[in-house]
Amino acid sequence: TRRDFIKTSALTAGGLYLGTLPITNSAYAHGNDTIKLALIGCGNRGTGAAFNALNADDGIKLVAMVDVLEDRLEQSYNILSSRFGDSGKVDVPEENQFIGFEKYKEAIALADVVILATPTFFRPLHFEEVVSQGKHVFMEKPLAVDAMGIRRVFEAGKIAKEKNLNVVVGLQRRYQNKYREIYQRIQNGEIGDIISGNIYWNEGPFGTVDRSAGRSELETQIRNQFLFMWTAGGQILDQLIHNIDIANWFIGAHPISAQGMGGRFDEITGPEYGQVYDHNFIEYTYSNGVIVAAQCRRMANTFNQVAEKIVGSEGSTYTHGFGSDGVIRDRNGNIRYDHDGENDANPYQVEFDELIASIRSGGIIDNTERGATSTMTAIMGFMAAYTGQVIHWDDALHSNARFYPHHDMNPEDLVSWDTPAPVMPDENGNYPIPVPGQTQINV
Repeated sequence: TRRDFIKTSALTAGGLYLGTLPITNSAYAHGNDTIKLALIGCGNRGTGAAFNALNADDGIKLVAMVDVLEDRLEQSYNILSSRFGDSGKVDVPEENQFIGFEKYKEAIALADVVILATPTFFRPLHFEEVVSQGKHVFMEKPLAVDAMGIRRVFEAGKIAKEKNLNVVVGLQRRYQNKYREIYQRIQNGEIGDIISGNIYWNEGPFGTVDRSAGRSELETQIRNQFLFMWTAGGQILDQLIHNIDIANWFIGAHPISAQGMGGRFDEITGPEYGQVYDHNFIEYTYSNGVIVAAQCRRMANTFNQVAEKIVGSEGSTYTHGFGSDGVIRDRNGNIRYDHDGENDANPYQVEFDELIASIRSGGIIDNTERGATSTMTAIMGFMAAYTGQVIHWDDALHSNARFYPHHDMNPEDLVSWDTPAPVMPDENGNYPIPVPGQTQINV
């Protein structure tokens, strides 16, 4: 049953461990009520998202898949086919298994709902096309790697609203009972006026760049997307964004400025670690005077913490990102509320349940603005950490700054493996890395 699945499935920062997906043989409803699904980006997160989408309703089937990496698409197709057996939910003939940078348009045309789960750099381009074709969409966070991309998302979001399209963004804490309950209690005044916050994403180290023979520099970077700024933006954008989104949600606004620091320790320097920092700290200031201290770290032999603490005039709340716990305490440390999340629904599933239910009922869910705002908050944060300067919201939002040499390169410029990568190593194989106090942003 779905409840059994929810209890037993393992969650990660990126979604489901694929090995935990059960075999499913549920039938879909034949006829006009069948919702056709396309998957663009067939990695771990895309495959997990497709699994959740197919489980959201009996009348859904996957009809198209796209990736630039043939082995990723093949692996995803095999996993989903085995999980759904002969149910008919995975109905992707070979001619609808598209390989290539520009094939997303053909897949979108075949679907009613589109999942966008490629490296972040491509998200604005793909979202624009989905909206242009008038399709509902689930798009994984973050929504862009720079302010230019976010501005494209905001503009496409306006058109999506005019077309009454459903847009769900993969900031799944918004769909988690624990966070929804804590949010409502904050709104009801249980911790008083919010004064400050602390948010964390601290865990073990990133992997290293896999340089298998025969791959171009562009392919190497796409396959190792989390180690390069142009593909994923680094840990602040790709992981800390979840905690940032909670801070913005609970406070009810986005920050007006950020200052911070970050870097790489000597033991993780070198080309095998790409470009990303292994530690960051940002201090976000909101217009009402609230200050949120944000930290993220990826280092071996250090304590792990993925959580949010919000302090109010009458108490505080602590939520653990991967756990079921959510606690509200008074100013003396006494527990006022302790959330028991043992039987809470899987938020990765809930976001699709609610998306499909909204489509079925003719309703509208539109996460574009808040998803783009939290993405921009993270972008402003890494601008501050990478430069060592105070960065203000309006300056950041209207900036044309990018943290890789080819500043004029856009997602639509990558059309084949012969395209030069947006960032190239030097003669020693090292990639350019921002240096606080030296790296500048022309805002």
